[in-house]
Amino acid sequence: MSIEVGSKLQGKVTGITNFGAFVELPGGSTGLVHISEVADNYVKDINEHLKVGEQVEVKVINVEKDGKIGLSIKKAKDRPQQQQSRPSRNDFRPKESFEQKMNKFLKDSEDRLTSLKRNTESKRGGRGARRG
Repeated sequence: MSIEVGSKLQGKVTGITNFGAFVELPGGSTGLVHISEVADNYVKDINEHLKVGEQVEVKVINVEKDGKIGLSIKKAKDRPQQQQSRPSRNDFRPKESFEQKMNKFLKDSEDRLTSLKRNTESKRGGRGARRG
């Protein structure tokens, strides 16, 4: 059975690592589901989502020339098309420009550095602190 990019298959989780899970596909080939392709949200510990021996539906996202197969669980899920609805008032919030974000970051950074210097110097006896 040839594995084609875009096809959805049933597989069995055969191994779990800190970077993903190995899934045995029909025909005996094995592919890897990277940890970023397990769920829609952030996955800190893959063991909270998958167990060895579990049956999963996967979508083939790439097949390398050397035979490595990249799989995705989150892309295999059927999602209804999001319907175009009328935007609410909250959708029209003005976005911060890059310059505004950068200025905010620089100000926060300078404030933190100033606070850190103030705290460090008082502990070291800096700025003319009396030595007894």
